[in-house]
Amino acid sequence: MEIDVGVIGATGFTGGEIVRLLHFHPKVNLTYVTSRKLMGKYVSSRNPNLRTITNLKYESYSVEKAKEKCDYLFLCVPHTVSQDMVPPMLEAGLKVIDLSADYRLKDKELYKYYYKKEHTSPEFLERSVYGLPEIHRSEIKSADLVAVAGCHAASAIYALFPLIKEDLILLDKIIVDSKTGSSGSGAEVSESSHHPIRANSIRPYKMTNHRHTAEIEQELAIAIRDKNKKNLINVGFSAHAVNILRGILSTCHVFYDKSNKIDEKVLFKCYRSVYKDEPFVRMIKQASGIFRLPDPKIIAGTNYVDIGFELDPHSNRIVVLSTLDNIIKGAVGNAIQCLNIMINIDEKTGLEFPGFFP
Repeated sequence: MEIDVGVIGATGFTGGEIVRLLHFHPKVNLTYVTSRKLMGKYVSSRNPNLRTITNLKYESYSVEKAKEKCDYLFLCVPHTVSQDMVPPMLEAGLKVIDLSADYRLKDKELYKYYYKKEHTSPEFLERSVYGLPEIHRSEIKSADLVAVAGCHAASAIYALFPLIKEDLILLDKIIVDSKTGSSGSGAEVSESSHHPIRANSIRPYKMTNHRHTAEIEQELAIAIRDKNKKNLINVGFSAHAVNILRGILSTCHVFYDKSNKIDEKVLFKCYRSVYKDEPFVRMIKQASGIFRLPDPKIIAGTNYVDIGFELDPHSNRIVVLSTLDNIIKGAVGNAIQCLNIMINIDEKTGLEFPGFFP
């Protein structure tokens, strides 16, 4: 049995990519694709990779039309926009998977601080489920509103969650240095994303106060066994723009107490205990070859997240590397994985494909 699905705001990079993946999903009937700017035009006019693949045209959006055509909606609108759209969708009985940041944070004051706007529907913040399947699988299954994790946040959380769950590291000394490709800037053109400016550069663009910090701290707090220590989580997050198209590489520096007997066997056991049954999480730590540790080149175009580590006894430090495709595993891949969980099918459906090499 197929379900009817719509994509609202389908002209951005995430919208176009989710249309591509849903087109080949065996349990999905893509019935409704919207755009305010391109109404009446073929989807392939915006996404030329879909020429001859689909004859879908962009339509106007209304909640009435969405209810008539769809059971589930993927919401690919900008941050601060979906908070006004979601309540009528839920009232109409639709199930929503929101790829914006509007329902990720549970604290409306944190949302206001990072997004510089009062949340217009804060009563739905607790109702939403954070869209990271490996951590929130059971809640996603019964959710009617899923807020897909941010790409930088997802990369950091995947790297750090097991270490905190197993109580191996200090909670107040967590540093995440994240590097992202140009597609992370979105489809709208700006001076900072202009090729002559972006190319051949490693540009620090948000060294402190990055809005994904709140997501990372919120989700890592879930892993803390001692509930009295939840307020001790402190993450220093910095982001750089680098000269690649797709991918994020997060290099996480964490520290452990000298009394903790930590070696590589302990670390492997830690990650296996959390991720051993996860189909899209891979541990990468090879003794030979070119790509011995996670590299964005290898996961581009896939729904995998690759995690590796190096142990530094000299400074009681663990360096954890986590890489994912910011558009797929950092956005639409996780969104489709959440959909699969919600409709109770194999969550790998429509997502089992490797990347390109070279």
